[in-house]
Amino acid sequence: MLSFLKSNPGKPVPDAEVRAQYDRLRWHALFGIFIGYAAFYILRNNFLLSSPELISDFGFTKKDIGFISGTMLIVYGLSKGFMSTIADKSNPKHFMIFGLMMSAIVNLMMGFSASFWIFLFLCILNGIFQGMGAGPAYIVLASWFPRKSRGVTTALFNISHNVGGGLVAPIAGASIAWLGQEHWQAAHFIVPVAIATIVAIIFYIFGAGRTYNEGLPPMPQILKNEQDELVVTKDENVNLSTWEIFRDYIMKDINVWFVSFIDVFTYMIRFGVLTWLPLYLLETKGFSKGQMATAFAIFEWAAIPSTLLAGWLTDTYFKGRRMPLAIITLFGVGAAMFAYWGGTDLLTVTIGAGIIGCLIYVPMFLSSLQTIELVPSFAAGSATGLRGLLSYILGSFSGTALFGILAERFGWDAGFYLLLFAVAGCIFCCYMTHLGVLRLERKKAAMTK
Repeated sequence: MLSFLKSNPGKPVPDAEVRAQYDRLRWHALFGIFIGYAAFYILRNNFLLSSPELISDFGFTKKDIGFISGTMLIVYGLSKGFMSTIADKSNPKHFMIFGLMMSAIVNLMMGFSASFWIFLFLCILNGIFQGMGAGPAYIVLASWFPRKSRGVTTALFNISHNVGGGLVAPIAGASIAWLGQEHWQAAHFIVPVAIATIVAIIFYIFGAGRTYNEGLPPMPQILKNEQDELVVTKDENVNLSTWEIFRDYIMKDINVWFVSFIDVFTYMIRFGVLTWLPLYLLETKGFSKGQMATAFAIFEWAAIPSTLLAGWLTDTYFKGRRMPLAIITLFGVGAAMFAYWGGTDLLTVTIGAGIIGCLIYVPMFLSSLQTIELVPSFAAGSATGLRGLLSYILGSFSGTALFGILAERFGWDAGFYLLLFAVAGCIFCCYMTHLGVLRLERKKAAMTK
């Protein structure tokens, strides 16, 4: 591993200054991963907006665009699993910045590429480096924020991908208006690279790694709240290899597997609705493209307030227990699915899609939060990696390809039966995860008696 990426200790902070330094740097840490992860999305979703020009100017086909998108999705899922595991032994701040800048370099080359095979190769590379974003971010959250407030802080971080994804179109539109349509490659690739580079510099100056990397002891020792955490470690720099951490703290932990499959089922629902919503509404409901676009936007943006509210509710009313609220929202998703599926008028179908979008991101967010609370902080990246790998390889594939196969052969209803199965499977995994949390709480209570 490059020395720049290694998890080295920071200059020790004097005991008298530890708490003040912690109180200051934890917000730096959250700020850094927020802007950093938003920038990752700016460099990931920009390719999709360039597809019309790739088709008209360079002769790409719709099949080519679909193949590139699908390949990048699979590579990203594999990379997210692998890179998040490696991140456990790295300085998460440096690891995340390195991945962002490598993605920026690849995007810069994409802005000068006209060949399908070169473009495909660059998208594969981009998928690899994009996988370096999530793991370090969740390591930072696990290192700096206690269980009693982690719901709100993780929710704040979680909307960074909505912010980043939502900025892609305005950035492209403003850039084309400024540079001209003939410079669409610069607008779609080079301008986002410039923005991401500025973000990386700000991240490097103001962000933070683990408490260990900043010369501070582990967060539970600073706050003296060991009794509130599900799993506590005395040392964030445990002398275990990446494989030993994954083998002993991830593969053997049934709770981690259950929470990972929550993500599989939520991704199945998310991609099943998101991918097929435009075609489904146009083909079966007779919507216009404008009406379809409205339903699509509502599905995506409804996630922001619901995610923030969910984080606050689980911190305040559920006392750090994440799964009961996830189960409640999944019943809401199931009910809304019938409105979206069976509705015949614009209002009913749009409301159904909006409720699904509003609620499905809640168990997605809570599973990511629950994951880092089930393992020691030094294994947070590995746990995030397993969850990310399974969600993209199994969940997104089922929601896109499997849903499409079923809809093609047996009609749209078969695809919706798949999504209802995913809702039921997700509720079961949430319940089993909650039982695991209760066991950990009882174990912690017994140890403190």
